[in-house]
Amino acid sequence: MKATLLLMNRAPYAGTLARAGLDAALAYAAFDQSVSVLFAGPGVLQLAPAQEPAAIGRKSLRRLIDSMPLYDLEAVYADSEALDRHGLAEDDLPAFVTVLDPAAQRELQDRHEHLLAF
Repeated sequence: MKATLLLMNRAPYAGTLARAGLDAALAYAAFDQSVSVLFAGPGVLQLAPAQEPAAIGRKSLRRLIDSMPLYDLEAVYADSEALDRHGLAEDDLPAFVTVLDPAAQRELQDRHEHLLAF
């Protein structure tokens, strides 16, 4: 089975790509496809716990992310440098998210045959 890595590198509400990426991740998992998710750059803001998107007429992406284990999607990672840059701590993340340094991120990318960026 070909493995796919979804790179989530967009801020949560700066368009529709962040939501599209999460929908793609859940679809891959629902159809038992080999998929991993890496939140990097501004994409780590999707993991922030206190999201209040109702003011802009959107639903919380964090709630969707929190449902990933229900789809058996547990290969979920976050960029350590981006977390620091955006003021997020490991304690802010869902328990199933693994924080990776740049070297570990390169290894993760090397293990996947396909990379889709959202």
